[in-house]
Amino acid sequence: MLYINAHVVIFLIILLLIDLYAFQAFRFASRGYSQIAIRWIKTIYWFISCFCFALIVFTQFSDWHTWNIYFRTYSLALLIILITSKIVLVPFVLVDDIVRLFRWLLIKISSWFKRPGPKENVQQAKTLSRSDFIIKTGLLIGSIPFFSMIYGMAFNPYNYKIRKLRLILPDLPGSFDGFRIVQVSDIHTGSFLSTEPLARAVKIINQQKPDVVFFTGDLVNYRHEEALNYIDILKEISALHGVFSIFGNHDYGDYTKWKNIEAKENDINELRKIHGRMGWNLLWDEHHYIEQNGEKITVIGVQNISGHGFTSYGSIERATKNINYSPVNILLSHDPSHWRKEVINKYPNINLTLSGHTHGMQFGVEMPGFKWSPIQYIYKEWAGMYQEKNQYLYVNRGLGFIGYPGRVGILPEITVIELKKKEM
Repeated sequence: MLYINAHVVIFLIILLLIDLYAFQAFRFASRGYSQIAIRWIKTIYWFISCFCFALIVFTQFSDWHTWNIYFRTYSLALLIILITSKIVLVPFVLVDDIVRLFRWLLIKISSWFKRPGPKENVQQAKTLSRSDFIIKTGLLIGSIPFFSMIYGMAFNPYNYKIRKLRLILPDLPGSFDGFRIVQVSDIHTGSFLSTEPLARAVKIINQQKPDVVFFTGDLVNYRHEEALNYIDILKEISALHGVFSIFGNHDYGDYTKWKNIEAKENDINELRKIHGRMGWNLLWDEHHYIEQNGEKITVIGVQNISGHGFTSYGSIERATKNINYSPVNILLSHDPSHWRKEVINKYPNINLTLSGHTHGMQFGVEMPGFKWSPIQYIYKEWAGMYQEKNQYLYVNRGLGFIGYPGRVGILPEITVIELKKKEM
């Protein structure tokens, strides 16, 4: 017998309620149309909704990652775009209903003192009708995420942005003054539809002439096979001191179905081998010294450690065992919540932590002096540079994407950090 997870059932019920409520706006806005047009609007609306419901149900009974990548990508995009737009629309319908409720109560109270005549009944019916202004405003506002997300899907998934910054570290060894770090995170090879965009990203990375490249997790979405077609491309990343990498939450196979625990462990081992085949130095709760002219800085890499409900696999205690701290120490930790959870309280010798994970939710607003994304209500540190006393955290916005195949306002990122001993 087939069973659906209780959480999925609750999610479907919530979606149905949102759909029913949002439909009231479409039905009201189309009231002046011909019967044929109204019938087509109803048919298209509910056909698309039923497709989305079926999509969610079918994912419970089959292995999602085995579906055709184009169908999987764009059907999920449709689901995300519609849900987002309807969620924005629903509050306007709710406000309209609250207004109508208060009007109804006033009419009921007034009817206790005076029995309404025919003219009053007609006027009351008009009073209780939906507000044309509120509903059309809701549809207009709801269309903003709809069209912006379509635009972001068409033009922004591979619109790489190079973010350059200079970090002043007074204790930086002199031979590392001007040391160029390129950080890349959250590639999510399983989301790419072809090899060309990632090949272009590698070319951009190499053009920065990095001294070292740090990859901060999430090479795949579900399984190691997703990375196989990209090994030859990613092995072309070139840096004086090579590439250092860690695992992110998606790299452990936690979001797919396995026959047994051995199959899952085998997938993890195969992905670890892929890092090696690409020439990357995978840090598995360990540290490494980068030396120049007899001086050194330390790179510490941990498996995924989360402060927000994701499974934690790593141990910074294990990674720093027998460490001889350098004047400057850099931590690679996928989830930025780890910084506040443990790093700044227990490891004052770590000067800079590099993370990813959030993607900036792939949706938001960024302009000089202002940035906003819904992800900030979950993660205090979600994009860019943060500082606590003498410790820094940089959160990369991710190179790839997952779920929604696009970006709105928060573009895919290649970070270039130049270490300096003092201000120029």
